[in-house]
Amino acid sequence: MAQLKLKYIFPALLLIGGLLLAAPPASPLDTSAPDGLPPPTAGNDSYDKVMSVLTHPRCINCHPSDHLPKQGLEGRPHHFGVARGAAGHGFEATNCNTCHQNENNDYSGVPGAPHWGLAPASMGWQGLSRAEVAEALLDRSRNGNRGYEALIHHLTEDPLVLWAWSPGVDAAGQPREKPPVAKEAYIKAVKDWFAAGAPIPR
Repeated sequence: MAQLKLKYIFPALLLIGGLLLAAPPASPLDTSAPDGLPPPTAGNDSYDKVMSVLTHPRCINCHPSDHLPKQGLEGRPHHFGVARGAAGHGFEATNCNTCHQNENNDYSGVPGAPHWGLAPASMGWQGLSRAEVAEALLDRSRNGNRGYEALIHHLTEDPLVLWAWSPGVDAAGQPREKPPVAKEAYIKAVKDWFAAGAPIPR
């Protein structure tokens, strides 16, 4: 009986081995996204570049989480007790455009750009993480009901935003620090991030 079983087991093993050898080699793991969708990590590098700009003092100082505009890399409260006011442009006696004109004043060190003023209170970013800033930026209930196209325009063409790369000099005549990403690289990163669906890495 044992010899009979062996008689059938050996050919069966040969058959199984042959089938395994004939099978096509396993393909490497496919980590690409389905057709029409960006790869899982697409946009993450662009996100990092965009957020390194939006969380820099050149931007954060006008996105305070309270009613006080900030100044300097340390984010100190604005001189002269300037506050937001009803429309984000200060009060009548200390309206932003009293001192801040359409361009920098390198004699006094007062910075300037068109429509100088604070971002809406709903867009206060000071003290937020990068992910929280991104969430606020994309939230239509907080960002002025801006969709992707309007956000891209604001972030890459608004002269007040782009002022960050031409910030002039301070009251001591020292050049102000620019954001850590070059302007053209930032503009490309903004467009690439939104093209990837504006992912927020967790």
